Amino acid sequence: MTLEIVRGNGLFLVADPHLADNPPGQRLDGYLDQIMGKLAACLGRADELGMVPVLLGDLFHWPRDNSNKMLVELMRLFGGREGCRRVRALVGNHDKYQSRFTDDVSIAVLETAGVLTLMKEDGPQFVLETPQGRALVCASPDGAPLPKGYERAEGDPETVVWLTHHNIRFPEFLERAYAIKELPGIDWVINGHIHRPQQTVANGQTTWANPGNVTRLTFTRRSMVREPAAAIWTPGCAELEKWVVPFLPFDQVFPDQDLPPEEQETEGDSSFIKGLERLAWRRTHEGTGLKQFLEQNLNRETPEGALIWELYEEVIHGAD
Repeated sequence: MTLEIVRGNGLFLVADPHLADNPPGQRLDGYLDQIMGKLAACLGRADELGMVPVLLGDLFHWPRDNSNKMLVELMRLFGGREGCRRVRALVGNHDKYQSRFTDDVSIAVLETAGVLTLMKEDGPQFVLETPQGRALVCASPDGAPLPKGYERAEGDPETVVWLTHHNIRFPEFLERAYAIKELPGIDWVINGHIHRPQQTVANGQTTWANPGNVTRLTFTRRSMVREPAAAIWTPGCAELEKWVVPFLPFDQVFPDQDLPPEEQETEGDSSFIKGLERLAWRRTHEGTGLKQFLEQNLNRETPEGALIWELYEEVIHGAD
């Protein structure tokens, strides 16, 4: 397979915008215009720096039934961009309907319109050619397993960057499914999905990074003090460079009321429960949907995870 060669100074990474016509959660009116403004600012900054803009998943909050107005605005924003300016997007869990990528999801409309290049299959995506050297950019969209490593083929760049949208055990999320470890042949794993920025972790050859999303979705103290930011990767860097996106003060986008007495960890156990609820929408007789969900979200090294997996095995095998 011949990969596209994209010339640019690096990757400009924008995680989880979560566009929606109606404000999600406790966000106030004006949400769509605000997030569109953030996207426009990110693309403008990427152009100034000569970077390749990449969305790390969850462009949309709801996968379907988004307004024509929103889609037309995105077509105008993304359209007419070529080479390093063209927007590339990893498919996230919110971009799919009932855990499936189908022609009727909104992100597929943008792909078909020719304004967005989707990374919807796992593996190598393109070769990034920079003044500092070349990098092979690969991806694992939501639903695809993380690689165990990568064996370079003849002619491959020496640097391999892997973009993901997964539940990874960063320091504040040690109950997640995927452990941080060395992946031979892979230099960087850069993750979306986990909205809270995480400390960069190096394990052997592989550096793991999670820059956090550009959209504040939760009415919590953490959201109050956090600066939504995009991230920049360049060959040879030890850390992603942070670029704070334009954003409004907390009290202009969330209601004027008391914060919860204790922050609800919406990215922790409750996300697991919400995922099970979404899975219940599409019950499968053979249990394959449940198996895939558990493999991607369950840490079987914990006593609770091991017990849930054991119960799953008993139910499935008992049904044979």
